[in-house]
Order: sequence, then C-alpha cells, then structure tokens
Amino acid sequence: MSKVVLRGFIVVPEAELSQVKGELVNHITLTRAEKGCLIFNVIQSEDNPYHFSVYEEFTDKESFEAHQARVKQSHWGKVTANVERHYKISEES
Repeated sequence: MSKVVLRGFIVVPEAELSQVKGELVNHITLTRAEKGCLIFNVIQSEDNPYHFSVYEEFTDKESFEAHQARVKQSHWGKVTANVERHYKISEES
C-alpha cells in the first residue's frame, strides 16, 4: 500500500490573511487527529506573509480522500475559499 504525499504551497489574499491565520491552528489540530494522518505541516514564509508551505502525508488514498472531504465541509474550507492552491500529490512507497 502506498502513502499519499502532498507538497506545495498556498497564497492567501491580503484581505483574508488574519482570518486564515486565525483558523490555521484549529485546522492543523483537527487534521493531525485524523485517522491515517502521518505528517501535516503548514508553515508561513518569513519572506512573504501571504505564502504558506504545505506538506502532508497520509497512510493511504482512502485516508487522504477522507481528509479532503472533511476539509471541504469545514470552517477552514470556508475561510480559505479564495486561497490559491499549488499542490503536487503523489503516491509513494
């Protein structure tokens, strides 16, 4: 079985930065508690406050898809509706 790895970044609109940052801790906490979550990191850039690096690992495709479904229905999903997402998703051994 292959784990699913997501690498990339998000770009937050200036007007929404405070709201996104305010919900980020909750989003990280909820995601790390999900079944199948191995690693979940979202880190704000020191050089560009609107740029956040994202790295995720889930045990399998089912866990990753469950995470994606939860996020779409979550407060984080609503808060980040206008965020630009730049991700590469791969399955790795």
